Amino acid sequence: MDFYVRSDLACESNCEDFGKLEGADWSVDEKSGFRVSRLEIRSSEAARRLEREKGCYLTVECGRMNHLGEDDARLLECLLAEELRGMAERLCGKALDSDFGVFVAGLGNVEMTADAVGPKTVRKLTATRHLKDYETGLYREIGCASLSTLAPGVLGQTGIETLELLRGAVRYVRPDVAIVVDALAARSCDRLASTVQISDAGIHPGSGVGNHRRAICAETLEVPVIAIGVPTVVNSSTLVYDALSTAGICEIDDSLRQVLENGKSFFVSPKESDVITEEVSNLLANAIGLAFTGIV
Repeated sequence: MDFYVRSDLACESNCEDFGKLEGADWSVDEKSGFRVSRLEIRSSEAARRLEREKGCYLTVECGRMNHLGEDDARLLECLLAEELRGMAERLCGKALDSDFGVFVAGLGNVEMTADAVGPKTVRKLTATRHLKDYETGLYREIGCASLSTLAPGVLGQTGIETLELLRGAVRYVRPDVAIVVDALAARSCDRLASTVQISDAGIHPGSGVGNHRRAICAETLEVPVIAIGVPTVVNSSTLVYDALSTAGICEIDDSLRQVLENGKSFFVSPKESDVITEEVSNLLANAIGLAFTGIV
């Protein structure tokens, strides 16, 4: 029955107890009033059990982002900025300064509200890479990293795989680290726009909605990759399956199986998804800006 459970969030992996799984480390902490969990997958066996790539998965639970007050939103932005900066420096083995290059890709289809988090985020970032060549004095005065951005669209719009576009850009720009921003799929409705996941394991664009594309990771881009995303949709079959499980129905007969099979291609998003997308993209753009340029 796990076939019906679909989620991009590592914290929703099919495992009863992360803490007892050999080859994986699980910890939970509280920072700035938010619950922060870390899952470090170190072994191939743990990766197989959890159905995730090896790497570090950081999850911040913050409550609905479109309901956060100004102070809480700022605290969350600073927390995410700190984690992004720390992960980038660890992956690259160097401190962040004016010689540090960051490439940010906003994945997804900007014409689909629930999938527009990535493109809208990069639109709100302030690129600085061009200043390094054309306004050297200003760039040095700002003292920020070299930041470049791209919203590659989706295969149906461009006819080009997202990975192919990003690989070409990265090979030309030669950043120290690439950051990919994407909308995710969750298992629980309670996590929609309420959870931020940061990972150094890369990302499979479209995997949450069953549209698997080639992985965007350190091996395919040839630079360290940090993936950051927020869940905006839930698979309808997953909703039904969880409702059945909550009701104590563990045996799936043919009629229920047909319902689940018919719902695999449908995804549910909150009615205020347009507001959510704007708030989430604002918050992620501010966090990335704070982490690497100090500009929001």
